[in-house]
Amino acid sequence: MTEPCDLTAVDARRMIGDKRLSPVELLESCIARIETVNPAVNAVVTTAYDRARDEAKAAEEAVMHGDDLPPLHGLPVGIKDLDDTEGIRTTYGSMLYKDNVPEEDEQVVAAARHAGGIILGKTNTPEFGAGGNTNNALFGPTRNPFNTDLTCGGSSGGSGVALATGMAPLCQGSDTGGSLRLPATFNGVVAHRPSPGVVPAGCRDVAYTTYQTQGPMARTVADASLFLTALAERSAVDPMSFPLDPLQFLTLQEVDLGTLRVAISEDLGCAPTAQSVRRVFRDRVALFQSAFAGCEDKDPEFDGILDVFWLLRGIYMLAKHNERFDRYGPELNPNVRSNYEAALKMDMKDVGWAAKQQLVLYQNFQKWFEDYDVLICPGVTVTPFPFDQLYPTEIDGAPMENYVHWAGLTSSLTVMGNPVVALPCGFDEGGTPFGIQVIGKPYQDRFVLGVAHALEQIFNANPTLARPVPDIAALSA
Repeated sequence: MTEPCDLTAVDARRMIGDKRLSPVELLESCIARIETVNPAVNAVVTTAYDRARDEAKAAEEAVMHGDDLPPLHGLPVGIKDLDDTEGIRTTYGSMLYKDNVPEEDEQVVAAARHAGGIILGKTNTPEFGAGGNTNNALFGPTRNPFNTDLTCGGSSGGSGVALATGMAPLCQGSDTGGSLRLPATFNGVVAHRPSPGVVPAGCRDVAYTTYQTQGPMARTVADASLFLTALAERSAVDPMSFPLDPLQFLTLQEVDLGTLRVAISEDLGCAPTAQSVRRVFRDRVALFQSAFAGCEDKDPEFDGILDVFWLLRGIYMLAKHNERFDRYGPELNPNVRSNYEAALKMDMKDVGWAAKQQLVLYQNFQKWFEDYDVLICPGVTVTPFPFDQLYPTEIDGAPMENYVHWAGLTSSLTVMGNPVVALPCGFDEGGTPFGIQVIGKPYQDRFVLGVAHALEQIFNANPTLARPVPDIAALSA
């Protein structure tokens, strides 16, 4: 650690509680890192320094007065620019909302504040979150900190880059088809896609769906779990939320990897996956599989699941953009327009089949899971592509069927809704981060985080597997 902003959230919070680190000192370190590195990567698009400084001073006074301190007390937090922040500009990555300043916090933002988090600023996202590449007409592209010619992924790309470069110890993101997991993988950080309802979201567009999920992003599994303590709750704003004890995530579950049965899959039996990704995945599995009681190469039964995702995503696109498309149509970006228009052309018989097939696939997957404790697969089907490319149109020469076909490793798991941790696992063949997904059984979020944490300890002891760290000095220059 060279600067306070490079501390893990857990360490920083412990030091704040022990009066060994001032919240003001931590905040100023994060601000300095943003000012130094952000010009090279464009991760933070709106700052709230004045308000954050006032809150950091108040947090410091609370420490000195011996007050009871909430879980995130004094920790700077980055919020994805899709979520409303009271008094802080929220644009949804769109020129149409470039001057929008909400009067209320979205549910997860309010939860982060209530837990003592200090909102430092807003992180970049593609317009309305539509994209696996973080780029928009209002702020421009967010670049990969390991190679600024390449994408950071999306749609929580700004959060992924902010974490990787030490701009904040915690960042929030959201995930429909992979928007937490893609940028986590491409930037070498951790993300947790919770079971539906664990993190309530007032901004969802469809009441009952596995698609729209809010979740924590961080540099370590322990940090992500700490953040989940703040975000998880029962709330009437989300009909899928359910009673649970958020404090369960304050301590990680101890998991003995040597007792686990693990399924390993290169492509989940459905996703077009680049040979380079397959090679690295096989090499990495060979390095850590001995930690488990048993590892078996086994694909889940996901026949037709990518079609299910595409068709049900049409419902989500129509619900989200119907009024907006009628009002602003030509002004929306190509991603939003093309996806909305594709949804309008869908046959309702096909959509009905997809809704039924989702249940069939879900039930079969949970039965398949009876033989395994976790499933492990790569984080993304491809390595980072150029930042000015909307999405991969082919993989190893094979054309993609639609806009989301290339993201099959994440979108297929969205259909299921099982909890997933995206975990960094060294570098890929091109020198950018490589990552895996650790998937567990429904609502076993704490167990999946515990498995990921135990794996992370193994990875940290091996330079080939350890979390990549970008060259901050080079980015600053």
